[in-house]
Parts: sequence; C-alpha cells; structure tokens
Amino acid sequence: MDGRLKQFEGKSFLNLVSFRRNGIGVKTPVWFIQNGATIYVRTVAGSGKVKRIKNNGLIQIVPCEANGMPVGEWVTAQATEVTDSGTAELVKRMLEKKYGIVQVRGFAAVTALRRERYTVLKIRLS
Repeated sequence: MDGRLKQFEGKSFLNLVSFRRNGIGVKTPVWFIQNGATIYVRTVAGSGKVKRIKNNGLIQIVPCEANGMPVGEWVTAQATEVTDSGTAELVKRMLEKKYGIVQVRGFAAVTALRRERYTVLKIRLS
C-alpha cells in the first residue's frame, strides 16, 4: 500500500478539493471508506463536487476534522464517478459499518425526501 494512504487509516473525514473550470479549488469535508489502495466517497449525485469531478477528475485530499481542518498532508489524487450498483452497495455497507447504520440510513432518508440520489466517487492517488 502507498505510504501516503496510511494517514487516512482510522480517520473519519477527509477534505476533498475539486476544481472549478476557472481553476479555483472548492474544499468539502466528507465521510469516506478505504478499501485497499482505493478510497470511496458516497455523495449526492447532483452536488457541485460531482459536477466538478466530471469536468476534471484531478483532486487533492487530506484527512481532516469534521470542520475540514487538515490533520495530515495534502496528496494529489484522481476521482471518477462509479455507476455500478455492486460497488455502490459495497460502499454503503462499509459506510454503515464505519459510521453506524442509524447515521448512514438517516442521511439516506433525508436525501430520499429531497428526491435526490447518491453516487459513489472512486479515488486513487496520483
């Protein structure tokens, strides 16, 4: 495993910087799971970060506190949207195990009430 990934082990949040078309970075603290050398983030499909990543998959990530305060070193990574249902279900189960079924399903219920859906971002270090 890449040594840069070790800093994410045991952490609850990562700060993800995705870039607008004009090059300005937008920081977003998110929950994540790590599966080997791959990091996954589950987020609302229509969110700004998903739109920015579809345009430019180059991102930066760092482990952080819930408020986005970094607790490690920034690393460059590549993010892509994952559309297969098998990966989405695996990520959901792993998030439930890490953060608790009640919290993950609670957020899912709110998302459903808003008539939004989730998507998964696959992140690999560059």
